[in-house]
Amino acid sequence: MFHVKSSITLDKYAPVGQIDERIYGSFIEHLGRAVYTGIYQPGHPSADENGFRQDVIDLINQLNVPIIRYPGGNFVSGFNWEDSIGPKDARPRRLDLAWQTSETNQFGLHEFMQWLDKVHAAPMMAVNLGTRGIDAARNLIEYTNFPKGSYYSDMRRKNGAEAPFNIKTWCLGNEMDGPWQIGHKDAVAYGKLADETAHAMRIVDDTIETVACGSSALTMPTFGSWESTVLDIAYDQVDYLSLHRYYGNQDNDTPNFLAQSLDLDDFISGVVAICDAIKARKHSKKTINLSLDEWNVWYHSNDHDAQDAKWQEHPHKLEDIYNFEDALLVGSMLITMLHHADRLKMACLAQLVNVIAPIMTDENGGAWAQSIFYPFMQVSTLGKGTVLTPIVKSETYGTKEFAAVPYVDGVAVLNDAGDTATVFAVNKSLDTPQEFTIAAGDFQFDQVTLSSQFAGYGLKETNEDGHMRLADNTSYYLADDGVHVTLAPASWNVFQIKVQ
Repeated sequence: MFHVKSSITLDKYAPVGQIDERIYGSFIEHLGRAVYTGIYQPGHPSADENGFRQDVIDLINQLNVPIIRYPGGNFVSGFNWEDSIGPKDARPRRLDLAWQTSETNQFGLHEFMQWLDKVHAAPMMAVNLGTRGIDAARNLIEYTNFPKGSYYSDMRRKNGAEAPFNIKTWCLGNEMDGPWQIGHKDAVAYGKLADETAHAMRIVDDTIETVACGSSALTMPTFGSWESTVLDIAYDQVDYLSLHRYYGNQDNDTPNFLAQSLDLDDFISGVVAICDAIKARKHSKKTINLSLDEWNVWYHSNDHDAQDAKWQEHPHKLEDIYNFEDALLVGSMLITMLHHADRLKMACLAQLVNVIAPIMTDENGGAWAQSIFYPFMQVSTLGKGTVLTPIVKSETYGTKEFAAVPYVDGVAVLNDAGDTATVFAVNKSLDTPQEFTIAAGDFQFDQVTLSSQFAGYGLKETNEDGHMRLADNTSYYLADDGVHVTLAPASWNVFQIKVQ
């Protein structure tokens, strides 16, 4: 069989930046079955005394997710946070206008904070800047973060939480540039509201970090001007700017689909450039970093969702069943995100359970991992330390959208101890193996401790029966100049090497 050569060279003296592990975050929205029959299902055989599904908790803990965004998403723009606290039998049933479903509020703020302890994650809390604003946000942070002695902090204590929740990361609304958003605003109106809301919240707790809404997609007609206007107004009150990006293969064009990580790279680079331009214009010493707090593949469930009846409780919605090629793109997106570790400090795989998610549940059965679970798990558990500037050499191919797509995506991470390098690589060629060299560069390679591949599955193959597995790649050998290994066609690959 014909093989193509490619390589990645490790340069210890050219770091991209330290990885903020919040880049491996995720997202739970009151949407579909993400909450009800997802993470929360009283009476299920695996449910604990709080109704939290232990089988789901076990899978989430394998993913090592450090931060989880909540409660939305589009949902938050019509959400009254007060509905979700207090005795469950007194909580109101509401119409969720965003997804046109019925919300029972049986899982709310306190339940979410209790559940986070089970999955060892911190909250990224979003406030409603659609139908509400400054007043609701300042009351919410008083409830969650103020110790005691005020109306809302004492209400929290009365509801069973003596100590404050101390939520430190706050999203100032959701996708406020989108016409679909309840309470959608133009950039000037949103910038003023975000600035004033963050200011009021910081008076209650000056240790918080805030995330302003950037563009919902690179394709938004206001992209660029939205970011510039919002930051021009709210720069001093904002720590991060959000961006959202989803991809699909509706045209069944796999080579073009797998190339979409190049679009993500352009999106991130463009937003960084805008942030830095505003910084320069303001003569500011403060740097705005990025939060990619929604990203994934999303398209499989679109036809089904268009037929849903309105006002159901937790309907089957956005339940994409992911295939193997989706896992390859998710891997490439993770590699792209690591390339920007100097500025991309938070990210949320959207979402976590049942709704465009790596984890699915059966209401009357167990929980299972989708194909995209595996690359995410490996990067979130092994991708810790400093990203090294990637020097990747690869032949390229062209598609209808992209002129030169590298067959191989790759990135290298050096751990904090400086003795282990981890390389993540995707071979996007559908039929040709790659003779791949991990060149030692300024390092000395001592030993390969992990050589793993996710390969050999059909592009449209799914994991509904739980048969997919990571496998050892035994084709490697260690030489003076580095590690030489064969990357299978259409494969996700991980290597760990002891270095000096």
